[in-house]
Amino acid sequence: MSQEIRWKYRFDNYSRAYALLREALEDGVEPLNQLELEGVVQRFEFTFELSWNLLKDRLQYDGVIIPTLTPRNVIRAACNAELIDECEDWIDMLIDRNKMSHTYDLESFKEVVDNIFSRYLALFDALYQKLMLERLKNEHP
Repeated sequence: MSQEIRWKYRFDNYSRAYALLREALEDGVEPLNQLELEGVVQRFEFTFELSWNLLKDRLQYDGVIIPTLTPRNVIRAACNAELIDECEDWIDMLIDRNKMSHTYDLESFKEVVDNIFSRYLALFDALYQKLMLERLKNEHP
């Protein structure tokens, strides 16, 4: 699969995951019960995984070489390439994703849910908007 097709395919998957996360949060966090909040966290984790892999694929398409393909290195490279802004917020998102994957305590859980709603959804949206615009420009010059 060519690098161009790969990043576009990954973008399509990311778009679907992002839409599901947005849908889960459209009424805010308050009306959600514990099980629904756990579903939000699961959708967040899935969307985050797709986002950093999308960034990796796009950077590779652009010819950027990343010596060690870790989420942190990909995020830093994406910031340097101006694919994303607010690099430290993306790193915080990585830390929160790792926190949810490796530990579970109620306070951390609530903090991450609040961050998803108040900070991370906007980061996912900015990535979606930027790459959608680039994709449309390339397909309809």
